[in-house]
Amino acid sequence: MSKAEQENLSIEKRRITISSKRQITIPAKYYKALGLVKEVDCIYSNDMLILTPVKNEDPAFAEEILSDLIKQGYSGEKLLAEFKRINRQIRPAVEKLIEEADALAKNSSQNYYDPTDDIFDDGDDDQEA
Repeated sequence: MSKAEQENLSIEKRRITISSKRQITIPAKYYKALGLVKEVDCIYSNDMLILTPVKNEDPAFAEEILSDLIKQGYSGEKLLAEFKRINRQIRPAVEKLIEEADALAKNSSQNYYDPTDDIFDDGDDDQEA
């Protein structure tokens, strides 16, 4: 990745304080942008912590499945059986999404570029004074 490509990445850096109880405060701008509520997933990779929003199961999703099945003409025991079949497919699909997100997070952490390194570079890389 070229330096120009790295500079175009949407990366912000903020320094935050860690309390004596090992707690941090997420800046309101990031909290709102990520739609955070009560929890985040914390990933440790390459000496970095990556915080990602927790996606809770939405009961409306189950309602959408049921509504669609009813529209297809299912009822009674057939409705229940078909709902269970479709619902069992959701978890593997969500797990695959999580794996893909983890892979993206890993790639992001490996290719992380801190533009402040250029500002504070002392210019004597492996050169003796």
